[in-house]
Amino acid sequence: MTTPPKTIKLTTAQAIIRWLSNQFIEIDGEELRLCGGGFGIFGHGNVTCLGEALYEARDALPLYRGQNEQSMGFAAAGYAKQWLRQRFMFCTASAGPGTSNLLTSAALAHANRLPMLMLCGDTFLTRLPDPVLQQMENFNDPTFGVNDAFKPVSRYWDRITHPAQIIQSLPAAIATMLDPGDCGPAFLGLPQDVQGWTYDYPEVFFEKKIHRIRRLTPDASEIAEAAAALRGAKRPMIIAGGGVQYSRAVVELTSFAETHQIPVVETIAGRANLRDTHPLNIGPIGVTGSDSANAIAAEADVILAVGTRLQDFTTGSWTAFAQDAQFISINAARHDAGKHRALPVVGDAQRGLLELGAASGDYKAPDSWVARAQESRRNWVAYVADNVSYGDNRPNSYAQAIGVVNALCNPKDRVVAAAGGLPAEVTANWRTLEPGTVDVEFGFSCMGYEIAGAWGARIAQAEREPERDTIVFVGDGSYMMLNSDIYSSVLSRKKLIILVLDNGGFAVINKLQNNTGNTSFNNLLEDCPTIPEAFGVDFVAHASSMGALTETVANPAELGEAFKRAQSNDRTTVIVMKVDAYEGWTTEGHAWWEVGTPHITNDPKVKEAHVDWESSRSKQRRGV
Repeated sequence: MTTPPKTIKLTTAQAIIRWLSNQFIEIDGEELRLCGGGFGIFGHGNVTCLGEALYEARDALPLYRGQNEQSMGFAAAGYAKQWLRQRFMFCTASAGPGTSNLLTSAALAHANRLPMLMLCGDTFLTRLPDPVLQQMENFNDPTFGVNDAFKPVSRYWDRITHPAQIIQSLPAAIATMLDPGDCGPAFLGLPQDVQGWTYDYPEVFFEKKIHRIRRLTPDASEIAEAAAALRGAKRPMIIAGGGVQYSRAVVELTSFAETHQIPVVETIAGRANLRDTHPLNIGPIGVTGSDSANAIAAEADVILAVGTRLQDFTTGSWTAFAQDAQFISINAARHDAGKHRALPVVGDAQRGLLELGAASGDYKAPDSWVARAQESRRNWVAYVADNVSYGDNRPNSYAQAIGVVNALCNPKDRVVAAAGGLPAEVTANWRTLEPGTVDVEFGFSCMGYEIAGAWGARIAQAEREPERDTIVFVGDGSYMMLNSDIYSSVLSRKKLIILVLDNGGFAVINKLQNNTGNTSFNNLLEDCPTIPEAFGVDFVAHASSMGALTETVANPAELGEAFKRAQSNDRTTVIVMKVDAYEGWTTEGHAWWEVGTPHITNDPKVKEAHVDWESSRSKQRRGV
């Protein structure tokens, strides 16, 4: 007679946390907990049951107290990026607004293909106390609530309606978060009564498990077809995306490029694949790119895209390439590999590069093509050097601040920026000192990510490189949207160096407004009709009140000295410098970007700008 498995009676919440704490992953020969802990704000929807379980596991799964649910999600995303998607954090929020505040960060994780586990309160399954506090009642479908809003922004979604369901749901959620082709956030709705219900769980369910991230081997026929196309190329180019780093394929990318002498350009997410000084690094591509990368993109006949989803900022809304250029796409995600009639190589970037390299034999790009790309790159390097320089009475600019920090930081320090004008300026002007050290959040272009994402990145960085710094570039607009994790970083002793570059509002959107012929309106503080008398925020006083060390600087030279002091500090330091809203932008290196402009207008400037903007549409590849 078969002996029944041993069981243990636990609440649903206790079982979730016990199971999570026994999941491990092997990284570089070391076993680490797969889940690094979590970020939480307690409310009635999660404090009594999930909170009780988390208290018991507080050593195995440290819980960081959040200030805002959205920023908790951003911190989890920053943590996952720093760990190259090999580890993740969970976020727990209460019911109603606590949970719905996570929607934006779930969308950010989804767009960027980042693992994040959301454990969120839900309304009572029995419905006996309905309607409860913070419940959104749907008159025609009582099962439909706020948590259903997470379905479009989650790779895995489930509502736990019985304690036994987690035996299936938890492994499925983890499998999704670790799948290179389907990676993204997982959402578990936890009804408040179900969290406390008990079940006799099999003890084997909680046994230690060591996970490994799958490396998908490309199909041999796809490799052969891609190799044939590459061997026939006269002007080949590689677009290196963020997937190169997630695959830990930087070495293989570099070797492939060197063996076949193919110029490499980088996406925003792939901005730190090659060091700045590598002779085949031709620069960042696209709307926020470089003249050098965009020049060779326009001439390339075969384009090898590795680990990139080919977003519009990379492709110049698909105007950056010749109409007849052939794409080859190595990507773990089938969805991305076949875009725009690319020859798909569905598989791991590391294995794909190795197999494609072997199948391409002794092929090398023509010397004249490589020389042309490198000459273009030298011209761009000279432009950037001038762009970041100061001391000639130019107005303070983002580029100058970037240049100051770039010259003084440690090569392994991490740089974080997001949304507004800084992603473009960092992408164009930052010189990569070490691979994998730049996090420019432009997948979802989410203002407010900067400080929160950096806090999460610093938590991860401190686990391996506590002596290094995490450096944040943030504008005044993003600072005002979400700044409370300055306080979090001080409380948790996770030091950040934060540069607040104040240009008096949403200056980059004001620039777009002006570039499309529109009058400045409602972006810069001084251009808001509803503001009788504009004034700026005292960012130093504000950051000081949250425990940060602070100082204001007048110019880039003073910024350099302040940055040196921040490096020697042991606490989060905020440095504030005003920059010009109109002058000092990086004016070169841009590709066309499709934005909607008015087809009819009473303003002749807007009409003229519309005609000029649409004049580049003829270069747009239409699905090919």
